[in-house]
Amino acid sequence: MSIDVIYEDNHLIAVNKSSGDITQGDKTGDTPLPDKVKKWLAHKYNKPGNVFLGVIHRLDRPTSGIVVFAKTSKALSRMNALFKTRDVKKTYWAIVENKPKIEKGTLVNFLQKNNKQNKSYPVAKGVAGAKEATLDYQLIAESDRYFLLEVNPHTGRHHQIRTQLAAMGCVIKGDLKYGAKNSNNDGSISLHARALSFTHPVSKEKIYIEAEVPKDKLWSFFENQR
Repeated sequence: MSIDVIYEDNHLIAVNKSSGDITQGDKTGDTPLPDKVKKWLAHKYNKPGNVFLGVIHRLDRPTSGIVVFAKTSKALSRMNALFKTRDVKKTYWAIVENKPKIEKGTLVNFLQKNNKQNKSYPVAKGVAGAKEATLDYQLIAESDRYFLLEVNPHTGRHHQIRTQLAAMGCVIKGDLKYGAKNSNNDGSISLHARALSFTHPVSKEKIYIEAEVPKDKLWSFFENQR
């Protein structure tokens, strides 16, 4: 049960999640990522019994990239507060099918979640259940068929990046749920949580964590363009 640990100290551990891993249990019965991290910690530190691991945030199953967990209750409560006050800068990379008409900008939409479909839709302001979603995006590389966007979300809505980019006409590669032409061979979508930066909840140091892109020809091509 291998995991890709990219940062660890006494209070936090960050892993580079593979697409397909789940960050919370679901009806598939697949082993959730937190359970894999607990097992890894128990083995590394030869810990008998239950290992404490706090889930701070989540990534959609088909998305890859950074997930940070808390190893102490102190770190969990403080990291939860940082996420709530939006004092964690999140950077995503998204490979999209179409070039944005404006190469750099801010998107503001009101999104409504459909629980039955597990999908979000852009709706008019004031619609029942609608929540404001904001992100910045920038075109940073392109190939002959696809385009790489760097995305910084300012809110954490359900399927926010997927929904907002699709609404802009820039569907994420492989994201059939939001209108992609084809699926990716491994069932992933080409959305990667690339980096997180924040002030450490205990030491108060500035922390920057970056996750390598998936081992895939197109991702490698785009990383080499940067």
